[in-house]
Amino acid sequence: MKDLVDIYCRDADIIRLVVDNLNIHHPAALYEVFAPPEARRIIQKLEFHYTLKHASCLNQVEIELSVLSRQCLERRIGDRSCLELEIASWEQQRNHQRASVNWRFKTTDAHVKLYQIKYALLSNYLIQQLKPLALAMSLV
Repeated sequence: MKDLVDIYCRDADIIRLVVDNLNIHHPAALYEVFAPPEARRIIQKLEFHYTLKHASCLNQVEIELSVLSRQCLERRIGDRSCLELEIASWEQQRNHQRASVNWRFKTTDAHVKLYQIKYALLSNYLIQQLKPLALAMSLV
């Protein structure tokens, strides 16, 4: 945030930040890193805007940027104008397809997924614990 205020946007009167609800995205976090006068100086130039706690707009942006990266940017692009044309073309195609984020992952699905992960971890743990015993039994 200090670099944002002092270097990248030093001429701005106010810097509007759209952030999710993580505890580090709160002005109080700056007081944990900087002395109070410095934290106050930085905070005075920042205006925090928080997204919804669930189905965050930032999550949607992160997903869309990931898709852009995988579908369009996985190669070297020579200059900025070429990059802008590539992204504009990708964006037009994506909008034409009416692509959207699928938010259908329900709590029950999460419980099933978590159970599968726990089962896999437990199985691996038991295999690791039983290998020495099986080896010892084969040597007898």
